[in-house]
Amino acid sequence: MLPPDPDSLDPQDWDAFRAQSHQMLDDMLDYQQQIRQRPVWQPAPDSARARFAQPLPRAPGALADAHASFLQDVLPYAVGNVHPGFMGWVHGGGTPVGMLAEMLAAGLNANVGGRNQMPVEVERQISRWMAELFGFPDTASGIFVTGTSMANLMGVLVARTQTLGVAARQQGLQGAPLVAYTSAAAHGCIAQAMDLSGLGTAALRRVAVNARQQIDVAALAHAIATDRAAGLRPFFIAGTAGTVDTGAIDDLSALAALAAREQLWFHVDGAYGALGMLSPQIAPLLAGIELADSLAFDFHKWGQVPYDAGFFLVRDGARHMAAFAAPAAYLRREARGLAGGSPWPCDFGPDLSRGFRALKTWFTFKVHGAERMGAAIAHTCALARYLAERVQATPELELLAPVTLNIVCFRHRGVASGDGDAFNGEIVADLHESGIAAPSTTTIGGKLAIRAAIVNHRTRAEDIDALLAGVLRFGAARLS
Repeated sequence: MLPPDPDSLDPQDWDAFRAQSHQMLDDMLDYQQQIRQRPVWQPAPDSARARFAQPLPRAPGALADAHASFLQDVLPYAVGNVHPGFMGWVHGGGTPVGMLAEMLAAGLNANVGGRNQMPVEVERQISRWMAELFGFPDTASGIFVTGTSMANLMGVLVARTQTLGVAARQQGLQGAPLVAYTSAAAHGCIAQAMDLSGLGTAALRRVAVNARQQIDVAALAHAIATDRAAGLRPFFIAGTAGTVDTGAIDDLSALAALAAREQLWFHVDGAYGALGMLSPQIAPLLAGIELADSLAFDFHKWGQVPYDAGFFLVRDGARHMAAFAAPAAYLRREARGLAGGSPWPCDFGPDLSRGFRALKTWFTFKVHGAERMGAAIAHTCALARYLAERVQATPELELLAPVTLNIVCFRHRGVASGDGDAFNGEIVADLHESGIAAPSTTTIGGKLAIRAAIVNHRTRAEDIDALLAGVLRFGAARLS
């Protein structure tokens, strides 16, 4: 007979554990409630980093001690995207509701790769919701992934299988080389998808953009014709709904028409912009997205769901499944019991072990509702227009790109002579270290731009004002 289990990892004193867990939850709720009283970002001191160079702990320690270390050495030195002054990259701000749902999912500890369980049904419901939102048919399928980078890779893989047939999964690439197309302003993960899929980055054509940073559809059509004439095989067009630099949206209707005419797979990288469909004001800008063969986007950006929660949606679920389903003997499906419920999520993507990402997304929609989420999205775009108007009304500043959604690219004019790029780069670093605001930089028209991406639902006009005041103050200080 086995002895009692003294080495269980469950708490030995549940009452003490409950008290400590309540304190931990209160601390995180206080952190979010009082976030404006904190700097957006601050560098971690060497002393804090040194404490994370300690060797593997061999003996048990107190939960309270681990939590104290977190509060002292981790929480103050995060990237800062919970803060309303974080405008550097397109990171969502999260919500207390999502945080609590993440706790519930961790407690359940479901592996949502498959089997007959309700967490899978929660994910299927969100797939149906997204098909409804984007105007996809009932045949559509969807799956949670880490983020849009993974979803874009999956888009390439589904398109490859559709073009070459399922046999390509065993036999590899056969026949004329495949080529794909996206805009010069597209995210680098499209090229990475070509790399990881084995097709190679040289097989991706990065087509020129127009003055609004949209792909030039005429140039795209010419590139396709040129490749066909050279004996190559075009197979994939990736449109962008919200470019990383400026938030531009390609003419998705024109791309869909071209893809249909050329019999190419039409994929949309909608990493954050696609969820603009939740807003009646923004949705018209996304006309044509309903015609996509596949769509990649993140709930953890404009959807404000805690990281990570990417999503991949495919118009034809059968084509989606054909690219990934490969049941092994130990994963055999049954008509009843825990091994029922086929097809499983692992039939629609590369992961067998999968966390319950759907729950925090489900909670976010159930508690806040699509209309309120859309209003928050529209508000960030209104703040971007407000920022652009203030930039244009300020002689020391200049706007460098049109504002389509929620990203504003501008810069301090500085002085007539000197390195304006270095000058603006130093202003951004000054802002970061001050804790006032955290924009990023990019290059527009050969000039370094201060890039403000307004994503956080907590951001208000006063945060925009603080950003501009900081830019002007640090600029003036460097000119004096």
